[in-house]
Amino acid sequence: MPHLTVHILESDLTGREPALITGLTEAVVAVYGEWVRGHVDVRLIGLPPHRWGVGGVPAASPAPSVTFGIREAVFARPDGAEVVARLVTGITDAIAGTVGEHVRPGVAIEFAGQRPGRMAVGGVIVE
Repeated sequence: MPHLTVHILESDLTGREPALITGLTEAVVAVYGEWVRGHVDVRLIGLPPHRWGVGGVPAASPAPSVTFGIREAVFARPDGAEVVARLVTGITDAIAGTVGEHVRPGVAIEFAGQRPGRMAVGGVIVE
């Protein structure tokens, strides 16, 4: 189950939530296929600029930051590097296409690999 948590300036997010959720979901579906659509979990966290700091001071206009929870096994696949590269491109395109091209150069994506047995849903460990 892919989980995307996006930290983004509230001013960049407001009014764009549905488009960003759709765009991020489509980016994942484009890589994995239609079967994953119902499993893509997108969480948008809007922050006011004074609550986002870079280098010890409030950031003037930070680009969105994405944490992408993904099964660790994808990194060991023969096509793992290609899968990750396609996800990076699709996620960055979705954000820049929704929020504006000005954020593209700074969009940060961190892949958090989940090992089997280290996640639970509904009180059941996912293998």
